Amino acid sequence: MSETTASLMVDLIISLDGYASAEGWPGWWGLEGPEYLAWLDEEGKKDFTTLMGANTYRVMSSMSEEASEDSSGFSEEEGASLSGLAAMPKIIFSSTLKEPLAWPNSELISGDAVEAVRELKRTRTGTLSTLGSLSLCRSLLTAGLVDRFRLVIFPVITGRTGSERIYDGYPDVALELVDSRTFDGRSQLLEYIPTVIEGPPPARQG
Repeated sequence: MSETTASLMVDLIISLDGYASAEGWPGWWGLEGPEYLAWLDEEGKKDFTTLMGANTYRVMSSMSEEASEDSSGFSEEEGASLSGLAAMPKIIFSSTLKEPLAWPNSELISGDAVEAVRELKRTRTGTLSTLGSLSLCRSLLTAGLVDRFRLVIFPVITGRTGSERIYDGYPDVALELVDSRTFDGRSQLLEYIPTVIEGPPPARQG
């Protein structure tokens, strides 16, 4: 990829059984630790432009505003991570939201998200990184636009309470592991180069 074009990273948090959240459980399943939160803080300082859909925008902008208040109920580390999102450049894909958006540094795109991201990759620099927005992530991956697929897997199975199944509707994808890390002795980061494939590869000979 040319250095003058942007790369695209799908960035997800996930339970071991493939859910993005679970009913009755707190954010990060209550398992965020100091190493993970410090890493989030460092990631927030990088040249990232965050991509999200309207539902994620509504949830995260509200949480970010709440976290900036004195009596938010968030821990100091959680509050810093959430309120820091306000300063990051963000692109919101929605046909229902209207400008001007209340969350600072937010740009609204109302057209087709896949074609818009294809053009953003061609004309922008740095890293485009998703936040939540499972259907957006699925569409971008299916279109072959994703350069990195990054997961932080939290050590919990939410078979009864899990919601927002991440991989439903995905194509078959081959993944080449390029980075891994463990946070706080429990959560695992896995970063891959994804390749959409038509189906299982042929059996290896020998």
